[in-house]
Amino acid sequence: MSSTATPPRTLHVIGGKGLGGAERFFIRLVNALARHGQPVAAVTVAGGEIARAIDPAVRNYHAPMLGVWDLYSRWTINRAIADFQPDIVQTYMGRATRIVHLPRGQRPVHLARLGGFYNLKGYRHAHAWVGNTRGIREYLTTQGLPAAHAHTIGNFVDTPMRQTDVALDALRQQLGLSGCRIVLGLGRLHSNKGWSDLLHAFSKLPATLQDLPLHLLMVGDGPLRTELTQLASQLGIADRMHWAGWQTDPAPYYQLADVFVCASVHEPLGNVILEAWANRVLLVSTRAQGPLELMQDEVNGLLAPLSDAAGLAEVLSKALTLDSAHKSRLIEAGYSEVNSQYSETAIVAAYTVLYEDLRNQLTGRTSG
Repeated sequence: MSSTATPPRTLHVIGGKGLGGAERFFIRLVNALARHGQPVAAVTVAGGEIARAIDPAVRNYHAPMLGVWDLYSRWTINRAIADFQPDIVQTYMGRATRIVHLPRGQRPVHLARLGGFYNLKGYRHAHAWVGNTRGIREYLTTQGLPAAHAHTIGNFVDTPMRQTDVALDALRQQLGLSGCRIVLGLGRLHSNKGWSDLLHAFSKLPATLQDLPLHLLMVGDGPLRTELTQLASQLGIADRMHWAGWQTDPAPYYQLADVFVCASVHEPLGNVILEAWANRVLLVSTRAQGPLELMQDEVNGLLAPLSDAAGLAEVLSKALTLDSAHKSRLIEAGYSEVNSQYSETAIVAAYTVLYEDLRNQLTGRTSG
């Protein structure tokens, strides 16, 4: 515990309005800190999805966050700092981090959070850094940032309610998937996610498996939607594909699936892996850097070669034909992993310790 009785005060700053992986984690962490009794406030863009999702009990300041030369936003954030008096200002991604410039050696400490292997030009002026994987922390130090000020804390995901069989059957019917076995792909339709590999891999699987039609359900949206739809037609699988679009609550879709696939060619962490584990669905992932850090092959999921549609098809075929005992072991191991290592309680506790350590470094105290 820290030698200071009061918990650290933290102000969390993010740009943008829409919801991606970093934005969703921002919301989860800010709201979780509040639930755990930590003094926390946020700076968000007014009217955006992020701002609306912040707990009303959290003080929420607003700035347009237009870019590094947005002096009005910098002034607004400085006003928020003067009002809230945080010990730590935590910024998320490049835009917020570039706008926030704070003097060294005095309160508050500027902590920049990174969820990927970003160009560090807009991050070096922070006082400390936290990556959500060990690989990101190693990248920070190899790029010249001081190891003593680079940290690792993973993400957590919400623990979803289990959908009733009636609700899942209704969703199956709505999607046109009654009586089908389902392979699920979920995420932004971006080239990093390896969707082309997934479609090619799926085209190599039989149309019927164990006497049931085999279909591919895609949940998400993005710039590749048209291109992927055309590819499905070219591969002859369009009639076995279902496009559900972006979903605010992905839990029912995970729970509907026989197998969830992370086909990414570039994936620093993989929130979808944590979500799949939390929803107790069998997981197949490529050997991208984040999944390799999170997963153990044949322990809590199955790993497939990177950027290799034929190899992915082979592992998918194996996953879809596992006996029930083997499948159950993999699913329960993943569920245990996410609840022990990536739970809200564990990640909030880790951040709280980091905040205390950063505050104590300013005052010359040490935590014990």
